[in-house]
Amino acid sequence: VQLQAYGGGLVQPGGSLRLSCIVSGYTGTPYALGWLRQAPGKEREFVGGIAWTGGFTKYADTVKGRTTISRDTTKSTLYLQMDDLKPEDTAVYYCAAQMRWGRVEVKEYLYEHWGQGTQVTVSS
Repeated sequence: VQLQAYGGGLVQPGGSLRLSCIVSGYTGTPYALGWLRQAPGKEREFVGGIAWTGGFTKYADTVKGRTTISRDTTKSTLYLQMDDLKPEDTAVYYCAAQMRWGRVEVKEYLYEHWGQGTQVTVSS
């Protein structure tokens, strides 16, 4: 499975961003796709994920209410829409594929395939 994320950049506090992730090269359907992020000096953390077929979503408490994850299965594309961005949202954002079936996982080690990451900087 190959994943390619894009759409990052510099955003002002209170602004919005939309990241996209193109998924390709898979022979078995991923159960879920997730967005995870890593801020400087911190461990990588789960942002949210979506079941690829059923569309069920799960979000981290830190972004819940201002984040929407969606997917377009016809385009094999995953999206992350974040609003009301805060400086603490600054991080490298990764999309990743979870092949194990069952539920949308929050632990990064349960995601088997990763994109290259895209930098999001929230600053005035």
